[in-house]
Amino acid sequence: MQHADYKTLTEDARVYDVAIETPLETAERLSARLDNRVLMKREDLQSVFSFKLRGAYNKIASLKEDELGKGVICSSAGNHAQGVALAARERGVRAVIVMPVTTPSIKVEAVRALGGVVVLHGDNYDEAQQYARALEASERYTFIHPFDDPFVIAGQGTIGAEILKQLDGPVDAIFVPIGGGGLIAGIAAYIKSVEPGIRIIGVEPEDSAAMRESIAAGAPVTLSHVGIFADGVAVKRVGDETFRLCQAYVDEFLTVDTDQICAGIQDIFEDTRSIVEPAGGLAVAGLKKYVAENGIKGRQFVTISCGANVNFDRLRHIVERAAVGEEKEMLIAVEIPEEPGSFKKFCESLGKRSITEFNYRYGDSAQAHIFAGVELRQGVSERRDILKQLADAGYRAKDMSDNELAKLHVRHMVGGRQADVENERLYRFEFPERPGALLDFLAAVGSDWNITLFHYRNHGSDYGRVLAGIDVPEDDMDELEAHLERLGYPHWEETENPAYAIFLR
Repeated sequence: MQHADYKTLTEDARVYDVAIETPLETAERLSARLDNRVLMKREDLQSVFSFKLRGAYNKIASLKEDELGKGVICSSAGNHAQGVALAARERGVRAVIVMPVTTPSIKVEAVRALGGVVVLHGDNYDEAQQYARALEASERYTFIHPFDDPFVIAGQGTIGAEILKQLDGPVDAIFVPIGGGGLIAGIAAYIKSVEPGIRIIGVEPEDSAAMRESIAAGAPVTLSHVGIFADGVAVKRVGDETFRLCQAYVDEFLTVDTDQICAGIQDIFEDTRSIVEPAGGLAVAGLKKYVAENGIKGRQFVTISCGANVNFDRLRHIVERAAVGEEKEMLIAVEIPEEPGSFKKFCESLGKRSITEFNYRYGDSAQAHIFAGVELRQGVSERRDILKQLADAGYRAKDMSDNELAKLHVRHMVGGRQADVENERLYRFEFPERPGALLDFLAAVGSDWNITLFHYRNHGSDYGRVLAGIDVPEDDMDELEAHLERLGYPHWEETENPAYAIFLR
């Protein structure tokens, strides 16, 4: 089957016993923003929230009774596992699923709920696959490959056949996520056999670009390391057959970073109210990059929303990174004078821009270092303007928006204990959230006392929340309390809070 007739295999694929023909929906908001018509192929609406059941079922349905033997086995980060478990259940076959220990728990539990026997082994797909192959040999299971099999590839290719049937006009390109390559190989092989003028563009994470590297090398290569944020496409080596098909039929390969993927997830949510997994945001992220780099308008594009199996606790990280990926927020490190009123002057130097985050801890009597987030209205070009604006105002500032260490860790670690402030009092504040709210707050607090600790993060909620340390002598306490009452903001003193005593004082 090395050179299978994929048009015929795809048209004969047995997928609709378990799969539905998913809708091809217009993304109205994203289309308006990009000035292009964007259609989303909603594979996240399958019963297992992923396209993977198509290929898995088509493969298992093609097997003869003696091939099934003691059952089937596969290795998967989650979505293929669910597809195999469901397909095996429908065919009355035992399914053993080897999954990396890093697999999100939502996918592990979903496989078990479908009747699959889960074995957790290895830190990534490749280690899980090696163990699954060993079990295949020792227990005589039939291995169901997640991507490098003609029947699996043809099963995924039915997505391409559906797209052509559902289109109501010419499409310029289809953007497809790439892990091992089964999805894009199937779609590309079918589309190019029917409509060769449609461009097929593959999208991979920057830290898991196995197909792009293989195409550049002229043969499949094995990556030494893959990132696991987009766990559904975290593959060190693509398949031999998927490589061959991609080399023949895929027109272009793009890579996107974590922030761009998170922004893509947000775009899909805003149009569909569905939350896809990181791999599911790849195609939209790639489309946005492609349109921006090529200045394209007035065209029609298709993106594949390939899966929605995301752990709920991962949403916090996705939201945090989406604003930077959407180029709606800039992160900066700034050195300011350690003197009363310096916060307020810094905010004033930014003009009408909203401060989205402000982290500060008193360092010494001369200079203070702050970590701040600034709202952007005009994208990446505005970052240069802000740095120049701050430099003209006398501030030394550095753009942290592309600094992984800063985004992942440092923003949450600014500060620590401070032994040199004798009269620090700690307060929590709430105030109505609106553009310029932080500057209004600082203006209301005034500059009579030195602020020694400050943390603020705009989470898009109704209320802004501030934690502030104020250096105030005991003799000034009554005056400070009276001043805070006049502010009209709800506030609570936290000076005796044990968390403050343990970590900050």
